[in-house]
Amino acid sequence: MKRRMFMVSLLAWPTSALAEATIVKTPYQPAKVVFDFYLDDPQKIGSALYWIRSLMNPLLEEPYGYSPEQLDIKVVIHGTEIVTVAKKNEAKYKDAVDRMRYYADFGVSFKVCGYAAEEYGYSARDFQDFIQIVPNAITELAYWQMQGYALITPNVQFKKFSIEAIR
Repeated sequence: MKRRMFMVSLLAWPTSALAEATIVKTPYQPAKVVFDFYLDDPQKIGSALYWIRSLMNPLLEEPYGYSPEQLDIKVVIHGTEIVTVAKKNEAKYKDAVDRMRYYADFGVSFKVCGYAAEEYGYSARDFQDFIQIVPNAITELAYWQMQGYALITPNVQFKKFSIEAIR
C-alpha cells in the first residue's frame, strides 16, 4: 500500500516545470521534392517561395552539408501566381522573380502548366527564361510523385497577428 501511494505521489510531482524539449537531428537525406504552387493570390508567391528556402537551408547547412546539386526540387506553377513569371509583370513581382531566378541557379526547376498558360493567354515567349512549360500541372505532379518525389503543397495564408501579439 505504501509503495502504491509513493508511485501515485510521483505521478503528481510537478516535473513539467523542470523538463525541457529535446533537440533531435533527424537523419535527413538529399531532397527529392515537387512543390505544388496553386495560389489564390499572386501576392502569396513570396510566402510560398519561403517553403523552398525552408526545405533547402537546413539541408545545405551542418550537420547535413548537402550541396545544391544533391537536391532535386521541382516547382509546378498553375494558380494565379502564374502572372508572376510573365515577363510583362517582372517589375511588379521583381522580388519574387529574383528569388526564383536565384533558386533556379541552384538547380530548382520551375514548371508552368501549359493549360493554365493558355487560359491566361500566355505563350513560351511571355515567360522568364528559367521557366519550363509542361503539358498539364496535375499530370506533372502525378508523374514526379510516381518517380518517388515527395509532394509539398504550401498552405499560404495572410498573417493576421504579429508573433509578439500572440506569443
